[in-house]
Amino acid sequence: MRRIIVIVLMAAALGLGGCASKRPKPAPESAPPAAGAGAESSGASGANAEGGEDETAGPMAGLLASRTIYFDFDSAVIQGQGVDVVAAHAKYLAAHPDARVRLEGNTDERGSREYNIGLGDRRAQSVRRAMLLQGVADSQVTTVSYGEERPAVMGHSEAAWAKNRRVDIVYLAQGAQTPAPGLAPAPTPQLPPAPTPK
Repeated sequence: MRRIIVIVLMAAALGLGGCASKRPKPAPESAPPAAGAGAESSGASGANAEGGEDETAGPMAGLLASRTIYFDFDSAVIQGQGVDVVAAHAKYLAAHPDARVRLEGNTDERGSREYNIGLGDRRAQSVRRAMLLQGVADSQVTTVSYGEERPAVMGHSEAAWAKNRRVDIVYLAQGAQTPAPGLAPAPTPQLPPAPTPK
């Protein structure tokens, strides 16, 4: 009987330990995130949302200098100034079909890692849909979710959390798009030589 009580108490202690509040993980300084650190998604182009694509400064006039859309707690609804920022970038992208962006979804530290990856993805997809509705081509936009892995501000207060609930718009260098990992470009069909007339 004592063994059963000890086992039950140990299981309860482990269960409570798993529910303890999580500390935010520091953002990587210059190294790319480890494989699986974020959930990637892309437009119809199949472009890789991570490595292999160089970032560029992109346009910096007016609202285009704003690259962050903030969200309310547990929400993926674009509100306030975020609506104007998304509209400005959508207008620019629609007028410049060679320009491409990556939308990086982020959350604050509250919630499980899996939930936050999903919430970051919903936020990035929300911005993506808003851009597509305003004339941006699907091939110009890729998304990735980092969840709570890349906080903009360290801290455990509402002020810090509010700065971490965001989507960052990252402009990518123009050029050939790289295929997604594991996908090779389609081979060019080789036709046999035409027969010579006799």
